[in-house]
Amino acid sequence: MAESAACPAFQLGRPRYDQSSFLGRLRHFVDIIDPSTLFVSEKKLKECIKLLDDYKHDTLPPGVSADQLWEAQKIKQAIIHPDTGEKIFMPFRMSGYVPFGTPIVIGLLLPNQTVMSTIIWQWLNQSHNACVNYANRNATKPTPTSKFLEGYVGAVTSAVSIAVGLNVLIQKANKLNPGTRMIIQRFVPFPAVASANICNVALMRHNELSEGIDVLDNNGSVVGSSKIAARHAIMETAFTRVVLPMPIFVLPPIIMSYLERLRLLQRNRRLLLPIHSVVCLVTFGLSLPVAISLFPQMSQIEVSRLEPEIAMATDCKVLTYNKGL
Repeated sequence: MAESAACPAFQLGRPRYDQSSFLGRLRHFVDIIDPSTLFVSEKKLKECIKLLDDYKHDTLPPGVSADQLWEAQKIKQAIIHPDTGEKIFMPFRMSGYVPFGTPIVIGLLLPNQTVMSTIIWQWLNQSHNACVNYANRNATKPTPTSKFLEGYVGAVTSAVSIAVGLNVLIQKANKLNPGTRMIIQRFVPFPAVASANICNVALMRHNELSEGIDVLDNNGSVVGSSKIAARHAIMETAFTRVVLPMPIFVLPPIIMSYLERLRLLQRNRRLLLPIHSVVCLVTFGLSLPVAISLFPQMSQIEVSRLEPEIAMATDCKVLTYNKGL
């Protein structure tokens, strides 16, 4: 297998970049969320899977480089769920999160929201989040459809209740002048989305808490199912879902409140929406890889912190589990 000096030796199933450092995880997830993988054809995907199978069975054709193998693995990881082996529906892949989620973010941050528009945008946002959470969950254990529906209803209800409640409180705050009230209203989506995201992850994946998730040894073999590892996986994912909307729903209102005072935009109000859209797209695109890089997708946990029956079943000191995204 040909290798370039700048490219590390290929390891099947292992990340290209060091996952023990934040920078390594950031580079890894920038690959995972690369929107160009949304346009990969079925033929190209099959070629990538075949190339990786050939590597696994030591039947690679001559002249295949490490770069080609890393690219094949990147495409497979972006499209295929690591636990089910099935394709993830395009809008719910992590690579589709920004392209398909940005219009919703723009809607959430539009000024002068009515109660009805707030309900609609929060419903759309949590519907998208629920589907992304479900599509990228740890799927080592089957999840009944009823559990998905319970989680979905709970997440949407919490998001809408918090957002509408805050908007009503602000509108009733008579001491605030209209300008201040509008600025504060622009920040309402963040606490609503952040708290609902926690509910979304917890409710959509609470089946893992009762069933546990698979923990793997150094050879990738399943040692057992751990509820403790499931709790860690859900807590880590929920934390990233709080960090993710922070810049998305805080920076654009600050940036737009400044830009709206510029003479150019005061004379050309039609430019506000396109500029607002670009600001949302850029902040969303930069925030996503940073948030999901806080923890490695395949996280590790010391055996001493897991259930006694799992500790007795292995000689390993550390086991691995799929955190989900």
